[in-house]
Amino acid sequence: MKLAKIKQVDAAASVLALVCDQTVMPLPSSEGWPDTMEQLLERFDQFRDRLQALADGEAKRVNELPLEDVGFDSPLRQPEKIICIGKNYADHAKEMGSEAPALPIIFSKFASSIIGPEEPVLLPELSRQVDFEAELVVVIGVQGKSIAREDAMKHVFGYCCGNDISARDWQKGKPGGQWLLGKTMDSFAPLGPVIVTADEVPDPQDMRVQLRLNGQTMQDASTADMIFPIDRLISHVSNFVTLKPGDLIFTGTPPGVGAARTPPVFLSDGDKVEVQIESVGCLSNPVMAANR
Repeated sequence: MKLAKIKQVDAAASVLALVCDQTVMPLPSSEGWPDTMEQLLERFDQFRDRLQALADGEAKRVNELPLEDVGFDSPLRQPEKIICIGKNYADHAKEMGSEAPALPIIFSKFASSIIGPEEPVLLPELSRQVDFEAELVVVIGVQGKSIAREDAMKHVFGYCCGNDISARDWQKGKPGGQWLLGKTMDSFAPLGPVIVTADEVPDPQDMRVQLRLNGQTMQDASTADMIFPIDRLISHVSNFVTLKPGDLIFTGTPPGVGAARTPPVFLSDGDKVEVQIESVGCLSNPVMAANR
């Protein structure tokens, strides 16, 4: 099934929704549905059968909206952890002047960096080298610590599209390499438009990942090319921290980023950037100068 948060003109906040083919059904909290995606993930076992019946058309759907009339919000706004993996595709590591890492490279973003579909990526005045990175994002659904690799996929709730926006002049050009600051500025984690549950994805290690900038394909690869597959990442990270429902793992970007091109291609005011992931969807965001 596909779960989302949608914007409604008559509501103060976005509401949870089930995406069904060409329609979207809001899940009103007045009927007992949770108010946030975080709450739904924590209590998903209580709602699984009810949601599945709606998704399969076995239960009556009410207040359905045409898909083209719906504005999507980021499915999650306040995850406890946003865990990011650096240089997880060998060709990307090579284009950035590095060897393939022997262990996963881990960094993080703050929740304040999250934006939803069609929200603008803001170009800060303090950076002139803002780059794009299409990524498959894993949404954790079951809490776990020191998870065995063979059990890791049992902890995955689903997947969504992500864009690891990066200020290269801060990530690499400042003393010490300011990865956190270069990766977590406001609007630097576009996410969405939906979470596709794990059972809807035949093989998360065989999915096409693309990024288009103003309609031109810049990145085009497969998750099969990951150095560290999803189960290894989950197991590795869980040795250090407890993974909880709603935690996000940005699994790394394939080659083709702007900083590695000749000449470099960085985001500019007025650009449009799209992340397309097979079986998941398309995440589109405009780019705008923060001081506009």
